[in-house]
Formats: sequence, C-alpha cells, structure tokens
Amino acid sequence: MSGSLTLSIAAVERDTGLSKDTLRVWERRYGFPLPRRDDQGERAYSQQDVEKLRVLRRLLDAGHRPGRVVRQPIDALQALASQAAAAARPASADELPDEELHRFIDLVRAHDVEALRGALSQAALRLGIGRFVMERAAPLNELIGASWARGEIEVYEEHLYTESMQVVLRNAIANIPPANGGPRVLLTTFPSEAHGLGLLMAEALLALDGCRCWSLGVQTPLIDIVRAAQSQRADIVALSFSPVLSPNQVLDGLRELRAGLPAQTEIWAGGRCAVLQRRPPEGVRVLRELDDIPGELARWRNERGQGKAAVPGLR
Repeated sequence: MSGSLTLSIAAVERDTGLSKDTLRVWERRYGFPLPRRDDQGERAYSQQDVEKLRVLRRLLDAGHRPGRVVRQPIDALQALASQAAAAARPASADELPDEELHRFIDLVRAHDVEALRGALSQAALRLGIGRFVMERAAPLNELIGASWARGEIEVYEEHLYTESMQVVLRNAIANIPPANGGPRVLLTTFPSEAHGLGLLMAEALLALDGCRCWSLGVQTPLIDIVRAAQSQRADIVALSFSPVLSPNQVLDGLRELRAGLPAQTEIWAGGRCAVLQRRPPEGVRVLRELDDIPGELARWRNERGQGKAAVPGLR
C-alpha cells in the first residue's frame, strides 16, 4: 500500500472493530489517534494509525483498559500483545477440544463462507439451538478470539466468522415458537457497542427458556432503550458489553438507564467487560456467563410466583 493512503473514520471502524464514538473519545481524552483532515474537513487516518488501533483492539479484547494502553508507543503495545498471545488459548489441531471446532476454524481461514454457514447450520440442527450455543458457538468464539489475539487471523476474517454465526443464530431464533407467557425481555447494546454476537446467543437461550424476546440490535441510544422498554412492557432489559467501552461509559450509562426505567424492570448485564465484575452498579444484575441465564430466570419466576412458560412444539 502507498504510505500516503488514508482511511475515513467509517473505514477504520470496519477495519478495527472500534466504533466511531470510541475513536472520537480516544482522540479527545488520550490524544490518539490524531487524524489529519482531508479537503472536505473529514478525519483521515494514516496506515500507522490503523496498525496501532488494531493492536489496541487486541489488547482490549485481552482485558486491558484503554486508559492504560492508548497513549503507549506501538513497540510497547506489540510487546503487550505478544504477552497476551502467549497466554491465549492454543488453537493447534492437537489441542482443539473438538474436531468439529477445528473444521470451523479451517473454513474461516479458507474464507469459504458458504461452507462455513452450511456447517454451522447443520451443527445447530443436529444439536438443537441450546446445545449449539453452549457447545459450539461459545467455545468457537473463544478460539476465534484467541486466534485474533495471536494475530493469526485478520479483522476481515473475524468479521466473516461473526456474520456467518449471526446468520445461523438469527435463523434458529426465528424458528423457536413464541412462548405462552413468561418474562418479556428487551435485548440491545449501548451506543458505541457494536458487538452483537453475544446478544444473539443470549436471545436464543432466553427464547428457549420461555421468554418473549424483542431485540433492538446494537448501539441503541439510552432514551430509546427506555422508550422501547415502556412500549413493550419489558420485565427485563438485557444488555451485552465488550471490552471496547470505557468503564465510565458502562457505569454511567447503566446508572442513567436504571434511573429511567421503572423499579420493577430488571436490568441484566453480561459480556466481557471487567468493570461489571469489579463494580456492578446498584440495581443491575450481572451475568458472568451464558449458563447463568437459567438460574436468573428461575429466580425471577420464583420471586413472582410464576412457573416456566411453555414453548409450543418444544420439549
């Protein structure tokens, strides 16, 4: 590539997985990135900026906090990324926990989208959506993440996998019959949180457990989450978080959302966001893993004297 080539903020968002809002916040708060402006006054990011942002994204996924890494030079960041890669779960053929997972990884690396989606769909049909989420999607996400942390797959390959898994999960969810009764659950993510795969996995498990689910997709403004929860008479607002958001964005947003919702509407927060484990806000229930969902639903029903809702056609 030419050293003079620059990328727009939208292109950088697609390339790195870091949202536009995150890039602007880092520019203001940490002084990086500092893109020049093009002839139209729009931000224009250099290839060097993008390379550093890619490394930063890997470090965020490995659990590092933005305030401690964004200002560091690229050499120091690469050293941290190497340490994270050494600690990442190995993805060699001999160490993969399941031969089928190895086959999925091979299809991602071969860029065979049609075969990947077909293989994932067959696994979902064979196992059922609940087992597929827990025994295939969840460990596969970990393996893809470990490969990303080691620099073994590119951003576009991660996106290829994510989009394929989302297609399969959406199709499976659409085939779950609506429940009779059960808690009404609204699912979404905060602005700047573009990662929606965990949200889909949670939706599948919730729907299987007799919940009536409405998903707003990702990056919903807080006021619209409140309005949607009121409109749908939601019993639970379920949110997914990745390490991309800063701790203040997460905590301040949850406090604001809690203040805007009726007291009887629960907020459930899950995902790989360290601040939720360290300092869960008052009035928010933190689910550390997907398999926490059945227990939380049982508690919700017991507190309200409800039994498990029936899902027609499912045993």
